[in-house]
This record gives sequence, structure tokens and C-alpha cells, in this order.
Amino acid sequence: MKKRILFDLKKEYYFNSLYPLYQALAEDADYDIWFRVGVNDRRVLGVIPVSDRKKIQASLRQRDLQVTEETRGFDGVVCGDALKKPERFGNVPRFHVDHGMGIKTLRIRNIHRQAGVHYHVFLEGAYWLDYIKSLGWQDCADFHLTGIPKLDPFFRPGSYDKAALLEKLGLDPRRKTVLFAPSYKPSCIPFLKEKILELTEAYNLIVKLHPYSYGGKYAPASQARLYAQASRKNEALCLIPKSEYDIYPYLDLADTLISDTSSVINEFLALGKHGIVYVLPYEKLNHSDGMPVLSIDPADWLKGAFPQMHAPEDLEAAVHAALNPTAEMKARLDEYRKYFFTGLDGRASQRVKSVIDSIVKGEV
Repeated sequence: MKKRILFDLKKEYYFNSLYPLYQALAEDADYDIWFRVGVNDRRVLGVIPVSDRKKIQASLRQRDLQVTEETRGFDGVVCGDALKKPERFGNVPRFHVDHGMGIKTLRIRNIHRQAGVHYHVFLEGAYWLDYIKSLGWQDCADFHLTGIPKLDPFFRPGSYDKAALLEKLGLDPRRKTVLFAPSYKPSCIPFLKEKILELTEAYNLIVKLHPYSYGGKYAPASQARLYAQASRKNEALCLIPKSEYDIYPYLDLADTLISDTSSVINEFLALGKHGIVYVLPYEKLNHSDGMPVLSIDPADWLKGAFPQMHAPEDLEAAVHAALNPTAEMKARLDEYRKYFFTGLDGRASQRVKSVIDSIVKGEV
């Protein structure tokens, strides 16, 4: 009998972090795979909650994926974050493949807070395992150093076509391309605002906002309006629409990246390219239980490999440094990359599948 696996898609933008693992499992005739979509609500006029669940379900069906609203009757559950109301899924194996690889502590905090709920957690490298051990939380789940399936497309030839993407965006292939991909909260948008547009005098500029920057629930919708208005007047600026939640083609395309606390910084590191960290001016952020929001002080994050910005005036110099890295910067990047990541070979999905096989099918 086939093993039924449920992919819990709590947020639509988790899809690209789960899809490479889905592909690996779907090639195995022993599995019957289903997707369950969360509420995915947004705010209309900044107040009225509206769910996009049915729209997302329809888009999954268009991909010939099986969709259900059931939570029981499965042999395992795959999730991109800790499950909401985990008890409704029953006592089955839970496979946690995180949707981001940054320094926000929610990824482990949400698991630790669900006392009595057991997860198999797949990690991208030694850094996060060391951090979990530093908290004394290494026994709150089974942790597997397999690499993250989300990164696999980067290391599979033919996943992306840079020339075709530049042509699609209408950008100049003779110019270097800068990707601006800030987080939604805390964010460098209030500091950089229109300043980032000055880059279009010499570079292609792609703006890829967090999905929350459009919804009005977790961040003001003005974040998106600012760059939408500018993109209509500037041929060297391209704002990626909310509907394209997969940032990976643009990370692959970009020559450098500007961000703040977003996980895309580490994902850009995985590519071996030098990005820029905007170090936000803030007092140390903590969750309500006192746990730091970030696992690393941003002032120390990839220091020596990624140039830092502390003010909008640092923009031009930081971009120049990132595009012209010194030998020392390259050496530091290589050190960080080896520590933060394991198995950058396009086969993390297969390694995660092997663990799932051993648990669900009893294969060794």
C-alpha cells in the first residue's frame, strides 16, 4: 500500500522551499502525495481580512497536484514551519524543511515551544546545529544535517536562464544587476526609500519585496506602492510582482544583493556571491519570552565577506565593494559558506527523502 504524505502549505510562498522535496518523493511510486493550504489571509484596505486559500488551491491543481483539506489519514507530514495546531494531524512523523535559511530564531523557537510534539528537522549546515546546541535544545527534535532541498535548483544545470530572464525583464545585459530584497519587519525600506533608485544610473535594479509587504497585515502596503510607482517611470528598475513569490531566479541572476535581516542573505552566500547587509539601527530585539529575534548580531553577520551599510550614504561604496571583492573577502566568504552549508550539490532532496524513507517505509 502506498504511503500517504501531506505537504502542509501554511503560506503560499513556502511552496518553492517544499517543491524540490515533493519532486523527489513523487518519483517514488510508493508515495501518494497531497497538499493542504493554510488560510493565507491578507488585509483589504489595511483592515478587512480576506483568505486566498481557494485561489492557491486552484493554482496547485493547475500544476496537477493533489489538494485536500484533510489533516488525518496520512503516514507523514512535511512542513515549511512548525505546524499550526499540530494535534489535528495525529501522531505521525513530522518532517520540518524550513522555508528560510537566515538568522531569525523563529525557526527553532516555534519547534521548541510545541512541547510534546516531535519533529524531524532538516538543517542546511553546521551553524544552525551549533546554535541549537548553544541553547541546550538539541533534544527537542531529531536534527539531520542533510542540506536544504530549497537550494537544490541552484546546483542543477539548466534550472535558470539568465539571458532569457534579463530579456523578459527588459533590462540591459551590458550592466551589472543589483537585487534589492529587504525583509518586511524590521526592514531597511524606511531608511533607503527612494535612495536605492540612484543605483539605476549605472546598474540594473531589481526590487523583490517580501510577500507581507503587499498585504497590509504585517507591514504597510506603502512599501510596495513606493517602488511600483517608481518602476513605471524607470526602465532600469524592475519590481517583481507579488504573484512571483520565488526569488531564486533573481538571486541566480543578480551580481550583488542588498538586504537586511532576510534569509536571502544566506541564500546568496550559498551561491558564492558577495551581498550587502544593511545593519539596521535598533535596540536588541527580543521575542515576548525574552529570546533574541536574531541568532547573530547583524553587525557581525558575514562580516569581512559581505560589505555593510549603516546609513543610506553607504550605498554606492557598498555596491562597489561587493562587485569588486578583495582576496580577503573571497577567503572569508569561503569560510562562512562551508560553515553555514553542507552538501551544495543539488541532492539535498534525495538525502531528506532517504531519512523519510527510513522512518515511513522502514528502509535503511
